[in-house]
Amino acid sequence: MILRTERLVRGLRRAVSRSEWAARLLGLPVTAAPPTAHGLVMIQIDGLARAQLERAVAEGRMPFLRRLMEREGYRLRTFYAGVPSTTPAVQGELLYGVKAAVPAFAFVDHRSGQPVRMYEPAAAARVEADLARRGAPLLRGGAAYADNFTGGAAEAHFCPAALGWGGKFEGTRLRGLVFLFVANAFSFLRTAALLGIETVLAVVDFVRGVAAGESLGKELKFVPTRVAIAVLLRELVRMGVEIDIARGLPVIHANFLGYDEQAHRRGPSSLFAHWALKGIDDAVARIWGAAHRSARRGYEVWIYADHGQVDTRPYALVHGRGIEEGVALAVRRGLGAYAVAARNRERGEQSQRARLLGGRRLQRVLPRYDMAAEADTPPFQVAALGPVGLVYFDTRPAAGERAAIAAALAGAAGVPLVLALREDGAVDAWTDDGRRRRLPHDRRELLGADHPFLEEVTDDLIALCRHHDAGDLVLLGWRAGAAPLTFAVENGSHAGVAPAEVSGFALLPPDAPLAHPRQTALRALDLRVAALRWLGRQPALATPAPAAAAPARLRVMTYNVHSCVGMDGRAAPQRIARVIARHRPDIVALQEIDVARRRTGGIDQAQQIARILSMTFHFHPVLHVEEERYGDAILTHLPMRLVKAAPLPGLVARPRLEPRGALWVAVDVGGVEVQVINTHLGLWGRERQRQIAALLGPDWLGHPQCRPPVILCGDFNALPQSPVCRRLRRHLADAQAMLPGHRPRGTFFGRLPHARIDHIFIDSGIEVLAVEVPDSRIAKLASDHLPVVAELRLPTPGAAAAPSPRRAAS
Repeated sequence: MILRTERLVRGLRRAVSRSEWAARLLGLPVTAAPPTAHGLVMIQIDGLARAQLERAVAEGRMPFLRRLMEREGYRLRTFYAGVPSTTPAVQGELLYGVKAAVPAFAFVDHRSGQPVRMYEPAAAARVEADLARRGAPLLRGGAAYADNFTGGAAEAHFCPAALGWGGKFEGTRLRGLVFLFVANAFSFLRTAALLGIETVLAVVDFVRGVAAGESLGKELKFVPTRVAIAVLLRELVRMGVEIDIARGLPVIHANFLGYDEQAHRRGPSSLFAHWALKGIDDAVARIWGAAHRSARRGYEVWIYADHGQVDTRPYALVHGRGIEEGVALAVRRGLGAYAVAARNRERGEQSQRARLLGGRRLQRVLPRYDMAAEADTPPFQVAALGPVGLVYFDTRPAAGERAAIAAALAGAAGVPLVLALREDGAVDAWTDDGRRRRLPHDRRELLGADHPFLEEVTDDLIALCRHHDAGDLVLLGWRAGAAPLTFAVENGSHAGVAPAEVSGFALLPPDAPLAHPRQTALRALDLRVAALRWLGRQPALATPAPAAAAPARLRVMTYNVHSCVGMDGRAAPQRIARVIARHRPDIVALQEIDVARRRTGGIDQAQQIARILSMTFHFHPVLHVEEERYGDAILTHLPMRLVKAAPLPGLVARPRLEPRGALWVAVDVGGVEVQVINTHLGLWGRERQRQIAALLGPDWLGHPQCRPPVILCGDFNALPQSPVCRRLRRHLADAQAMLPGHRPRGTFFGRLPHARIDHIFIDSGIEVLAVEVPDSRIAKLASDHLPVVAELRLPTPGAAAAPSPRRAAS
């Protein structure tokens, strides 16, 4: 009855879902895949370094991300951004598998000689066309939101290549659009309220900025831009992603820009930047909830930041001139030539992002930088946004002339680090302390011996200098021991090599198919390969868990899987396998397993789960009708032999009761043979009394071969204070009750698991180290029971044996 109610509620919730109705009335196509197919939502929080994330979580600004780590088992890893540490480079690697797609956010195209800024649609399209020739797109058949590249998505929105909503609403009926606005009226009102709050905050920020000496005009222009990106774009992206989840698109990538926008303006550690994280956390929570309610796919949600930002000072403010004037000064000092009327291009790209919202009328109030106004053409070009600048000479200077210019840039012009590629493939480096060094040899002096990615950054810097679109000279606003500088007018920057710039984060579920599951630092290529595996476009990993070592530790799980039919009514053995994999058990005792039963699709569930987990198994059917079987199983990656599989007695007066049985295996754990018995007792009290008497008798626990250590586990359909459990505790210990400081938790039923009927009993020679009853969203969805996991320490070989249950009972 409870299960039917749960499914009815879920069905009603889908029936009135705004996203479901929006997709239907707008005439948007839905997936044709089975509901058990994998789906993936990737959320990028642009510019949020791991250190800033940890601060935001600790200060309560991101409570949902905290929940993912504490309740859902998500693991936080460092994400190495690579060099340049900027979104186009990271997304090129993630979406197409191509490292160093661009040398910087702004550069000069060597073929056309024209400046390129990656927020311009034509520039982004040219680079993406080249990426598509070199790698397969990750987002094929999916959707992209607010990304630099589309990634091959069938639908791209708020991207340089597809401003505004793209083609989502083309050809839709008016009633669909009316419904979208009416059904989401609360969201639009909420957005309007947030816009009002953000506008007030922006005005406060404006006053502070003017008081700090910022330009009045620039501060005024930034107010609508900030509000549009921090709130309006965020809410539109969230709404679109939820609709696409309701449609069942296979893969969705969404980029939230609000924090990065604020951090550029006021600094990554500023209160204004961290304020933006509150709204982003709420948007992530809503998307995550929609993904786990989806009836069309089994979605997983991955969250990452492509790079971090560093608190910095503008080069122009420190030196009283723009970087182009600095280059002109260096050229005069180095060559005694080139009288250049320098221009100041050190503007940030953040004001351009408002263009992603699309619409001509909107752009009238959202300012953007007019590149066409720069008409004068000196004999060199400087492309500099953020802490990376590239210098291109019309006529390439000789090696000695280039060295003189580089030395003057680092010396008189005050650039912290200047790089130039040598003929032999190494890189010369000049620093603002007047020294000349070389990469990779002097990487510790240039980048710091304690840099968390010293080798990777060195390799990527050399690759950047070799890039076909890199300049004759590469300028960096940071080196070890120097205060960070940026060539844009901003207080937070990225693209360079400082530890904070290259250290984003990845927040992934524990069963994400990474090549090295315990890897603490990832880069975009690792995330790409894992995504392809999850989507079934690359072979899945088959990595067995390591064998336990002496002193033998053993993780045991008991789990009634309800024929792998979840609370949503969906039969999904792979979902059960995911729940198991997240908790890394050595031995798994499963109850209610279907094999070749029509009601669950004719699948051998025991075999499929064991294959996914790279385990061997024994299955005992308690019910066998023609080819259909139903019963219990034990899975492990350790050496295992079958000892016994047999039925348990029922009630003679009730022959139609579901038959019950037990499965006994011996498992070799680091030289210790452990006797493991898995059972599922009946629903009637007298029935359970007969069955437990049989288990304690000479055929099972009292058998001469059933020597300690012994583990008895399963679904006993009995509460801890029941006669069955009291009788068992005379001979064996309840693992949940044995652990000091642990409050035993219920395992049944569904969303409100108050009844503790699934148990792990152990003999007195086994020590309980930890007990867990996983209650993550997926665990509560996969079955009507929650699993129980116990981490145990076994007696070492040769230790005095505890009394056997048989001797204890005599």
